[in-house]
Amino acid sequence: MADTRRARRAVAAVLAATAALCLVATGCSKSSGPPSADDSRGAGRRPSPNPPPSPTATPTATPTATEAPAVGPVLAVKIDNAPAARPQTGLGAADIVYVEQVEGGLSRLMAVYATAVPKSVGPVRSARESDLELLGQFREPVLAFSGAQSKLLPLIDRAPVDPVTPSDVSGAYYRGTSRAAPHNLYLRPARLLPTPPGPAGLTTGFRYGPAPEGGTPKATRTVRYPAARFTFTWSERQDRWLVAMDGRPAETTDGKRLGPATVVVQYVTVRRSGFQDFLGNNTPYTETVGSGRAEVLRDGRSYDVRWTRPSALDGTTFTGGDGTPVDFAEGQVWVVYAKAP
Repeated sequence: MADTRRARRAVAAVLAATAALCLVATGCSKSSGPPSADDSRGAGRRPSPNPPPSPTATPTATPTATEAPAVGPVLAVKIDNAPAARPQTGLGAADIVYVEQVEGGLSRLMAVYATAVPKSVGPVRSARESDLELLGQFREPVLAFSGAQSKLLPLIDRAPVDPVTPSDVSGAYYRGTSRAAPHNLYLRPARLLPTPPGPAGLTTGFRYGPAPEGGTPKATRTVRYPAARFTFTWSERQDRWLVAMDGRPAETTDGKRLGPATVVVQYVTVRRSGFQDFLGNNTPYTETVGSGRAEVLRDGRSYDVRWTRPSALDGTTFTGGDGTPVDFAEGQVWVVYAKAP
């Protein structure tokens, strides 16, 4: 299994390198495009890994020079967010941070890296069933996690992800000395993703551009879980939303304050799964496919929007009341999954 995963990552690295050489050879550069372009992160459905044959199928045409080159995978890391795990390492470098509820009403984070990887990330913790649905929107992402329940492992192995635990790649993970287990497992991301795919790897459906019309001035926004609390406070001077967790400013181990440019509070169905932790607490399942209400926070304003994700292979679109796509501010995005009322 470990050899197969390493082979897939090697192929992804070659594809990424090939794409980079193509750009250099042709003199291509990032298109300036209209301000509301989706920055190569469109929500178009990607093909199924095993698409059914079509009775009217015709031979596949040879790719032309105008078609987009293949890109490598993103890196998704499951990060501990218990009070004993804070401050985290490497979280500020993530392109996207997903927040979801876990057992006991606590929270856990999923950090996604595409444009760059930090030297270290962590603490790394275990995966959950709903992570597989969430990550289906990416092209076979590398999923770094500490492990999972034995009954969940077969689902992870069948999912369109490249799962990597400490037993799979020698030297990729290490134990820190300043904290007790299980809050001291860290990842060296470059061991798993030596060549980040860049923005093209973020196939989330998110759009980036100028702020939409309207909105309501908003200075602070709090999202509560049964045993966790997140507060986002707009900083005009820093042009971002400063994060607080359980009433305390959230920082990384290098002393930098966490502060995304855009925060999405996405109301979803949170139901019981078929799994429990070792204490017998049921693991919540966060449904990220479907549609519903969301709130987009950017530039000190709040926008009521509607989110839609048709399938696990699609990205998520966010639209205003008139159906117009809502653009995010350039920079890090936090998506906080809140239970729909």
